[in-house]
Amino acid sequence: MKFKLGEFVRFIDENREGYITRIIDDQVVAVTGDDDFEIPVAVSNLARVHGHMANAVEADFGTGLEEEELSAAEFSTKGISIAFVQDLNKGSLVHFYLVNETSFELLVTLTTVRKDDYKGEFAAKLGPLSITKMHTASLPELDLWPKFLVDVLTFTSSNIKPLKPINLEYRFKAKDFSDNKKTIPFIKQQGWILQLDEPEVKIDVQKLKESFYNQPKSEENKVDKPQREIDLHIEKLRDDHQFLSKSEILNIQLAEFHSKLAAAIVHKFPDIVFIHGVGNGVLRDNIHKALGKHSQVRTFKDAQREKFGYGATEVIFKI
Repeated sequence: MKFKLGEFVRFIDENREGYITRIIDDQVVAVTGDDDFEIPVAVSNLARVHGHMANAVEADFGTGLEEEELSAAEFSTKGISIAFVQDLNKGSLVHFYLVNETSFELLVTLTTVRKDDYKGEFAAKLGPLSITKMHTASLPELDLWPKFLVDVLTFTSSNIKPLKPINLEYRFKAKDFSDNKKTIPFIKQQGWILQLDEPEVKIDVQKLKESFYNQPKSEENKVDKPQREIDLHIEKLRDDHQFLSKSEILNIQLAEFHSKLAAAIVHKFPDIVFIHGVGNGVLRDNIHKALGKHSQVRTFKDAQREKFGYGATEVIFKI
């Protein structure tokens, strides 16, 4: 039985249920219950709970409005984007939605690429002024996300010139989810928006020539230099932390970790310390998992225990 991220399932041999928050392989998935503990489970030991809505966003949007003949003044040609919305039940999951605020019908495909392996994930026709879900991914595993290929064609029977085909190749980074959230069109939820139909950049030839005579700024000057000790306790990062869920707190902490780790590499730090605390160990485990796969990290270890106890990790970079 094939399961998807975000599905609500029940254990067959014990009184336990939860949401699928990670696909480990074809035979094993990770399930997170109300206690926020993630447990690897064989798919053969799970049953899908039908009729359980994993996310309030999962309402039936349909395919949008039926296309009708519109005049050029009435016809909207702007507003094609991808929205990223955290699951209401498990904030570690992020749902990808294609948003169509135009009067065009859209033909859209989504393909993922891992090395040379291509996998078609989604294909559909989307009507004017509508939204549809395309994909779901685990935000803490952002470093493991594949490259995404999105292709969009516009169509209308009205006397309107179609837009140029949209061909997006994108690999997401932590900074893509560090900006403030915005209200997503058609649904009353906050999320991040990636605009697909941005206008083409017009090159100013004169300014381009002038730039050849200007000394370019180094990458170090573009990125703020971080402290050598980064405190990831949520009260140090957000004033409104008491209103955040556990999953939102974790995502904020991980975004800060990735941001400061990248800044330390840019400024050629020999090492840096991340203070994550002890707690239930989830933040520490996510940090260690990311560090273990990072090409610029030589090693990492517990920082000075006499100073930090067991709640900090020292990262040593390759020279």
